[in-house]
Amino acid sequence: MWTSAIVAYLHYLGLMLSFTSLIVEFFYFKKDISVKEAKIVGIADGVYGMAATTILVTGILRVMYFGKGSEYYLHNPFFWVKITLFIIVGLLSLYPTITFIFWWIKDLMKDQTPLIKNHQFQIISLSIKGELIGFILIPLMAAIMARIS
Repeated sequence: MWTSAIVAYLHYLGLMLSFTSLIVEFFYFKKDISVKEAKIVGIADGVYGMAATTILVTGILRVMYFGKGSEYYLHNPFFWVKITLFIIVGLLSLYPTITFIFWWIKDLMKDQTPLIKNHQFQIISLSIKGELIGFILIPLMAAIMARIS
């Protein structure tokens, strides 16, 4: 019982941290970003990655061992919508994360503002917005899933 509760708690905590990290990225990422703001965005993206990994690992544990059983989840269409949304959100996060890790880090280590090209700004902004929409819809799918069984 305790293990199941802890796994569920970590799953929900991961969701909250992911959403919060994306909100931070949404408000701090801008075309004329400062060094301090860029560092905040980078840290938020790192927290986001760890939180998303926590969601994935605890989600798998819940389906296989600590939830209502894999039969319950695997036959529920809203479960698959939820999984699809999670995959889409993960794919949307790749470009911003790669940009932050491989391009920004060099500038930030020199205490320089990272150069953000117009197309990068547009892609990253849209990605963050798409991720936020996904993280709004994922708990909705979970709530629907829990009520149609």
